[in-house]
Amino acid sequence: MDGSLSQNDLSHVIEADKAHVWHHLTQHKQFETGDPRIIVEGKGLRVWDQTGREHLDAVSGAVWTVNVGYGRKSIVDAISEQLMKLNYFAGAAGSIPGALYAEKLIEKMPGLSRVYYCNSGSEANEKAFKMVRQIAHKRYGGKKHKILYRERDYHGTTIACLSGGGQQERNAQYGPFAPGFVEVPHCLEYRAQWDLSGEAYGQRAADAIEEVILREGPDTVGALCLEPVTAGGGVIVPPPGYWERVQEICRKYDILLHIDEVVCGVGRTGTWFGYQHYGVEPDFVTMAKGVASGYAAIACCVTSERVFDLFKDDASDPMNYFRDISTFGGCTAGPAAALENMRIIEDEDLLGNCTRMGEYMLGRLGELKDKHAVVGDVRGKGLFLGAELVADRETRAPLHEKQVAAVVADVNRQGVIIGMTNRSIPGLNNTLCFAPPLIVTKDDVDEIITAVDNALSRVAV
Repeated sequence: MDGSLSQNDLSHVIEADKAHVWHHLTQHKQFETGDPRIIVEGKGLRVWDQTGREHLDAVSGAVWTVNVGYGRKSIVDAISEQLMKLNYFAGAAGSIPGALYAEKLIEKMPGLSRVYYCNSGSEANEKAFKMVRQIAHKRYGGKKHKILYRERDYHGTTIACLSGGGQQERNAQYGPFAPGFVEVPHCLEYRAQWDLSGEAYGQRAADAIEEVILREGPDTVGALCLEPVTAGGGVIVPPPGYWERVQEICRKYDILLHIDEVVCGVGRTGTWFGYQHYGVEPDFVTMAKGVASGYAAIACCVTSERVFDLFKDDASDPMNYFRDISTFGGCTAGPAAALENMRIIEDEDLLGNCTRMGEYMLGRLGELKDKHAVVGDVRGKGLFLGAELVADRETRAPLHEKQVAAVVADVNRQGVIIGMTNRSIPGLNNTLCFAPPLIVTKDDVDEIITAVDNALSRVAV
């Protein structure tokens, strides 16, 4: 591989995996006759599997996580040094990396002030949901407890997060769900719900949120939870005019705005956070994947001082604080890794590279659209991009997901790993997903595009 692997015979590892590991998002029947893929090493944008085969990873660890790339020794060293000093202490006390990373993070988030540490995006969103519910009880007699979420958005795997998730296939067979979560319409103009376009469409999609609020009763709605760019639901960039109207609606009805940055956060779209493209001022921002680029488990629920103050306004009340704990939010490896991860992004201008390479890659995807009728739409922000495949460009009938999966498999055989929307929206699991590490170069982008071009020529014809 790249020369650093000491164990060359991985047959026992493969057998142990087949016998005991339950893989994510995987139907395991296939492993009765075949082997799972074991990723053994990574360096830069490249990973090697158990056969020694090299792949360009165009989805940053399969789920948009490894923002600064593989093999970052400085992050590993920062983690090692911190763990020798102090590996863990529960979050009821502080730690040096926890305090320093919170300070650095808040510098990037004007208007916000407090960081609650936990260990996953699902958990970070749960914290925000619990805060909204506790505020409802503290200030509104429990009435203003409803949380709005958007069709196609995804906020995590727990029952509460699925309750607030807009992907029917993710949710199927896991109900009954928690009450008080209410769906609002999506905002994908390519799958238009109104005969409008551009800013008029964006404003109308936001107005649809107000219609739900009025239907439910503004005095019952506590928060609105949205992804800045919808991820697994189709890589959806909101139309112009959308976010401005969303902010106006939240302020009009005193609704807390919760932005889920688990995918977009820490550089993925070319700014530190996706919402910062749109000038909105959230009350909660949750993040996870790119915070430490997968070198350690860490997630954050960040709030404004306005929200924080609601949990300390009456010290005589034994219930008047956020009665919550995240065991592994006390791990010090996470903030130690996150500090070094942030330094790398700053020192190597990875936000700038993300913007430049994102524009270049979107243009190259546009070339594929011009060449292949099966590409109905290309879209994205920074290095978070999608290509929606259709069986008929005029009707926009989606390409069957088996054919989309065949495209992904063909690209993989060429040594490039890309993704696709799957188990999300029935009949609309038809978008190819791209999110290479922020260190990607033009040559890397060309390699990705060439592989997709070849696959579309062979499979989706």
